[in-house]
Amino acid sequence: MKKLFENQKHGIYKRASLKSGRGFTLIEVVVVVAIIGLIGVSVVPGILNSMKTRDLENSARDILSTIQNAKFQAVKTKLNHRVRFSNDLGYWEYIMEREETPSNWTMVPGFIRKSIPSGFNTTINLSATSLSVEISPLGLINNYSSTNNTIVIQSDKLKAAGVEDQRILLILGGGSVKYYKASSTG
Repeated sequence: MKKLFENQKHGIYKRASLKSGRGFTLIEVVVVVAIIGLIGVSVVPGILNSMKTRDLENSARDILSTIQNAKFQAVKTKLNHRVRFSNDLGYWEYIMEREETPSNWTMVPGFIRKSIPSGFNTTINLSATSLSVEISPLGLINNYSSTNNTIVIQSDKLKAAGVEDQRILLILGGGSVKYYKASSTG
């Protein structure tokens, strides 16, 4: 009798464990996959726009910090410094230089040549002769022009998404740089 009771007890447990381990039905799996797909379709464009926005922000802020660093170095070393832009290789790059002797510019030791990603439309509107922002030991812009004083970086992908697609650096004569975001027209 005792053995029969034990067998029945084990049988109950076996049936219960078989019932709880039966898994998901095909319909349940399809519903879960469909929900995940809908969430993915609605979230992925936002994530991609966030990544493009971050890349645009980083590119503009890197130029801004390079100009600010050049100003700091000019005041610290009492030498003219500049951030010079070039498009000789088909993409925009920039370096920080200092004027060792009059008209003798050398790259600042430790500065690594930087570039603006080619996926952005870049408009450098600075002094046509040097395409640079030149800073005096007083922290003022030596080659300031009220008409040639902007750097604009624009993303076509962000423009197509209808978000702020431009980052604009406005160089001011007193040595400061105004940074702002804008949407391009058209």
